[in-house]
Amino acid sequence: MTTATAPSTASKGLEGVVAAETKMSFIDGTKGILEYVGIPIAALAENSSFEETVFLLWNGRLPNRSELDGFVFQIREQYALPKELINIITSFPKTAEPMHVLRTGVSALSLWDPKPDAISADDVHSKGISMMAKMPGIITTFDRYRKGKPIVAPDSSLSFAANLMYMLNGEKPTKTMEKALDACLILHTDHGLNASTFTARVIASTLSDVYSAISGAIGALRGPLHGGANEGVMHMLHEIGSLDNVDDFIHHKLETKDKIMGFGHRVYKTRDPRAMFLKNFSKKLAEQTGNSNLYEMSRRIEDIMEEAVAARGIYPNVDFYSATTYHCIGLELDLFTPMFAISRIGGWLGHVIEQQTGNRLIRPKADYIGPHEQPYIPINER
Repeated sequence: MTTATAPSTASKGLEGVVAAETKMSFIDGTKGILEYVGIPIAALAENSSFEETVFLLWNGRLPNRSELDGFVFQIREQYALPKELINIITSFPKTAEPMHVLRTGVSALSLWDPKPDAISADDVHSKGISMMAKMPGIITTFDRYRKGKPIVAPDSSLSFAANLMYMLNGEKPTKTMEKALDACLILHTDHGLNASTFTARVIASTLSDVYSAISGAIGALRGPLHGGANEGVMHMLHEIGSLDNVDDFIHHKLETKDKIMGFGHRVYKTRDPRAMFLKNFSKKLAEQTGNSNLYEMSRRIEDIMEEAVAARGIYPNVDFYSATTYHCIGLELDLFTPMFAISRIGGWLGHVIEQQTGNRLIRPKADYIGPHEQPYIPINER
């Protein structure tokens, strides 16, 4: 006879469960601290570059000039997509969702890799550089194709951020726009064991290939409870329409207990340090691009929410001001989450490398809460 055992206490969403060790990101949600390898995020966003930040995460230290130049060169020489992949992308339905295109494109890159299943640290590093370099091309190729515009070849003289915008818009960005996107890439590239990073580590723990790990991570990121939140912020701002409508809109949301996009975080119970940096940056960018109305609407929303819910630890998160920033640099709404994915590639790959060091298959258990000793009823008696 089957004996039922008392279930252990399950943690919904694995909240509070430590499932990995990392040397990459340190987060103190109570004090509002985020560091990459011990360096405060604001210092990196202000002074570093996306390329240098990725080197830091992968190697646990900042590069010297020679190392950084070499790393940047490796990335830039691999910007271009295989011609066959361009042909595949331009055969997709123009109505396809960009995140599905990105996931499919990253997975397809394995087909041009002579050793797709190699997973040594060196292999992951080299494949990671190639994937990171090519992800912008996957998105920009599709975006221009769906708009009936000619595909723009990459420019290896440009930084990662500048080249991405060049391939997207067909013209080189202003220095302010380049810096804005570069800062967004840095601020988003790693954030502990979030859902997509955990997905990448779970897949890597099976000793599967790195393309599968990153494709799975992209799939996790596209969910509206994870990477899709910044699109929700922009939808909300469009729905509000003008500064005069903000108060009534937000107070109605608060009264009906509807979710207000861009506020609250699973980890931070105080101000998200990434949001604090982007707030200042988005103001300057909005003024330069004629979008001050969006910034002023955002500021008014923040003021109302400060008075209403800050005492409960609900503050703007990184999505709140990154939405305005992305809009100001000319990104289509459905490209917001792909930009998040392109940012997060640095962190995902760093975690894959960490997982492979002393790897153990990630295999949690589930508490069974169903019945026991149930009879099988023949189908003609049901």
